Amino acid sequence: MVTTTLAAALARAVGVDFEIPDGGETIPLSGFAVVTGFFSVVGVVIAVALLRWSARPAARFVWTAVALTALSLVPPLISGANAATSTALVGLHLVAAAVMIPVLARSLRTRTD
Repeated sequence: MVTTTLAAALARAVGVDFEIPDGGETIPLSGFAVVTGFFSVVGVVIAVALLRWSARPAARFVWTAVALTALSLVPPLISGANAATSTALVGLHLVAAAVMIPVLARSLRTRTD
């Protein structure tokens, strides 16, 4: 959550407005923390479920998380936001994935070895 929020703050500092055309609302920095936290918890739940019911939880988690990350890139691209906002949102999704996926995958490997 901290990494994503700091990256969003940096993007805002260089001029990204994070305005979504549907309603003209601007995404607040706290919104990045909340959404990242929520979906991180979803990732942990998926990891726990795979640990319980999969013979290869780490590998299955990585495949699942990468697929869900790819799907998460669609809304920023079709939101109608300007190019800077769309690009920043895609980058923030990738930042969150780059932090969470390896950490959770590693924890699944160490628990099953």
